[in-house]
This record gives sequence, structure tokens and C-alpha cells, in this order.
Amino acid sequence: MFHVKHQKGPLSVSPNDSADSPLAREIADMTRRREALRTAALPLPPSPRVFTIANQKGGVGKTTTTVNLAAALARTGARVLVIDLDPQGNASTALGAEHRSETPSVYDVIINDRAMSTVVQVSPESPNLYCVPATIHLAGAEIELVSLVAREQRLRRALDAYLEESAGVGEAFHYVFIDCPPSLGLLTINAFVAAREVLIPIQCEYYALEGLSQLLNNIQLIERHLNPELAVSTILLTMYDGRTNLANQVAQEVREHFPVQTLDTLIPRSVRISEAPSYGQSVISYDPQSAGSLSYSEAAAEIARRGAPE
Repeated sequence: MFHVKHQKGPLSVSPNDSADSPLAREIADMTRRREALRTAALPLPPSPRVFTIANQKGGVGKTTTTVNLAAALARTGARVLVIDLDPQGNASTALGAEHRSETPSVYDVIINDRAMSTVVQVSPESPNLYCVPATIHLAGAEIELVSLVAREQRLRRALDAYLEESAGVGEAFHYVFIDCPPSLGLLTINAFVAAREVLIPIQCEYYALEGLSQLLNNIQLIERHLNPELAVSTILLTMYDGRTNLANQVAQEVREHFPVQTLDTLIPRSVRISEAPSYGQSVISYDPQSAGSLSYSEAAAEIARRGAPE
């Protein structure tokens, strides 16, 4: 794999740029937002908030959202755990976690009853950020789960035991993010049963809401039969391009349907966000000055301030 070097760092205004130019206004706005984040004190939840990041539609930014929210919260001092439940292992890659086929992983936890504490890795991103990696073995887990006892509860039991164990030694977690595959199989059902909150990324593009009603119906079924604590607490608009009417129309439509759950923060389309995983990093550490890093940090702050639903 080869990497193209890109100039990083804050934008600068040349002497020829007017103070009223669009570029100058953008830089001033980003400076103001960074300062607001820098001086904000974010509350830590009294008990772990466990999120499943879900959307049956592929390419909406599930993994990107998972790793960048986790990295942003870890930078504020929260202890954060990411569970990679996608056989592709993209979240593991982005967090710099080892996930070759022989690596102890979430597969061993849900199939072989291995303790989660024995597979957790500290991410190079932050000493506060931990990852349960996924390996290629997870691709066959859907079939293997079918014959196991309490197959929908296996991740929940392992996670609850690990969270209790961590709290018992004074290392309690504040946030857990579970990255799901883009389908509703037994792995995703395990994630829904393990979580208390669902975060749905929705891209600001055509067909954005397609399949969302089916996803919400499935969540309601799981809430009714398997996990009464589950609730859709957060919707995050991703891949936003303010220059297009379509993006603004989609954002407006989502806010009309979900006025309480939808975050004010919008995640822009960003080359930096796309580049970061190839370096084994989140955009938060890859380019802290970028618009993508700033937006994910703002989204993380908004989630922290909102708190868990009652």
C-alpha cells in the first residue's frame, strides 16, 4: 500500500483574502467552534452508555462514525470501548488494532465463551480507547450461532461481565460502541441485545430514508421480545454537502421525522475522513484541524451533553 503525503494543519488566509470572503468566514467559524470545544467541560455518564451503530444500508458511515466518535470522546477523558462486530474488521483497522486471523477476537468471545478481558486491545489512538477486534473467523459466526444456547444473548452476557469486572478494579468504562455489519443477522441482533441505545447514521443523499422504516420495525421487535431497554437515542446526518439542495432537503426531512433524536451537528463530506483509516487512524488524530475532525468532536460533545434517554 502506498500513501500520498498531504499537507495538514489549519487553513491560513493570504494577505489578498478579504475578511469578508467565504474562505475567511469559514476559517473564522472553524476557529470559533474549536475554541468552544476546547473550553467546554463534558459530563461523564454515571454508568456505561452502550451504543449499537446500525443501518441496514451500506456505505452510510457506520464504521467511520463508530471510530471517530469513540476517539473524540476518549480525547475528552472518557474511557471508551469499541467492539468490532463486522467480519470486514474495518473498525479494528482504523483503531490500529491487530486483527490477523490468529488474533484472539470477538469471535472467540461469542462462539467459544472466551472472557472479553482476554481479547481487548488498547488502541494507539489513546490510552483511554480500547478495542475488541474482529477477524475473518467472524464471517462464519452467523451459521455457528444458530445451534448455540441463548444465541441472541451471548455478546450481552460477555460485555456485562467485562464492564462489571472493569468497574470492580476502578477502571469503569463510560461509553461502549458496537460496530455492526450492514445486515440484520444474528451478529446484529447480538449487538442490539447488548446495547441500550441505537445510533443510526443517515447519509444526506438520495434514498437516505430507504429501508429505515424496516430497521425501526426490527428494533421495535427486539425491544419487545429481547431487550426492553433498547431505544433509538441518536441519529447523525453524514456525508453532508451544504452546496447541494438535495443534502439540505434530506437533512430537513430527517429532522422533521426525528426532531428529538437527530443531532444538530452535521458530518461533512471530507477527503480527510476517507483517508484516515488507510493510516490506521481516526480523523481525530490523523488531521485534528480538519473540518471532519471538528464535526465529529462536536457530535461527540453533543452526545455527551444529551445524556442517556430516560
